[in-house]
Amino acid sequence: MLPLLSINWNPEPELFNLFGHLPLRYYGLLWGIGILLACIIVQREYRDRKISDEKFSPLFFYCVIGITLGARLGHCLFYQPEYFLNHLWEMILPVKFLPNGEWQWIGYRGLASHGGTLGLIIALWLYCRKTKLHYMDVLDMIAVATPITACCIRLANLMNSEIIGKPTDVPWAFVFERVDMLPRHPAQLYEAIAYFIFFLGMAYLYKLGQKKQRTSSPYYHRGFFFGLCLTEIFTFRFFIEFLKENQVDFEDGMALNMGQWLSIPFILIGIYFMCFYGKTRKHR
Repeated sequence: MLPLLSINWNPEPELFNLFGHLPLRYYGLLWGIGILLACIIVQREYRDRKISDEKFSPLFFYCVIGITLGARLGHCLFYQPEYFLNHLWEMILPVKFLPNGEWQWIGYRGLASHGGTLGLIIALWLYCRKTKLHYMDVLDMIAVATPITACCIRLANLMNSEIIGKPTDVPWAFVFERVDMLPRHPAQLYEAIAYFIFFLGMAYLYKLGQKKQRTSSPYYHRGFFFGLCLTEIFTFRFFIEFLKENQVDFEDGMALNMGQWLSIPFILIGIYFMCFYGKTRKHR
């Protein structure tokens, strides 16, 4: 029986299509908006620290490449290795090769947040080697902006009617008509709202730190924001998975699904950097 206030959800994923082969989807648009917002926020942080625009300029390139490659490889290797290890070009290129020899532009339909996080961490290490900036300082600045990007990504998933929740009778349930006619938890929306709240909290703490720092030594130790970001995002991700449908069939026999297992090491790393790392190291 449908709840009284369920929302029927069936948006068209494509905004428009160029030449019949190059669609612009809400998914890609929201990913782009999320990264752009993060870059604007991080640029402000660079200026607060009086870091030159010359050093900031290559950051966008490193972030986009790191996140995209990491998220794509993470999805292919964590969730569908049996297919993509036999279709290596489709792992990298946003196309699907058809049996008749033709190809179809499908975009990067599979992107994993855990892989994107790891790819970003590696890309920022390479960026810091080039610019000679302190690695933890850059991770901390990126961490402040990360939740707003995560929010946009989950809104992108919502527009694609993917990563759906389990059936429910709550009055705000969504009926994802592209999947079935069951009222379900809008898990993507839960995550988007949570990540937006995390961003507001991070922004407040950052501003507080800037204010306190004018009259004293750095208010937060190095690694604090990086650790806080990992801890709050992946802790929420761990628990919200209990309300979500499994993404691939092999997860059905697991006590914890793949997203939860992958979240655990990020949570532990986050706790270490938030609570211990910078307290035993002097700022240099």
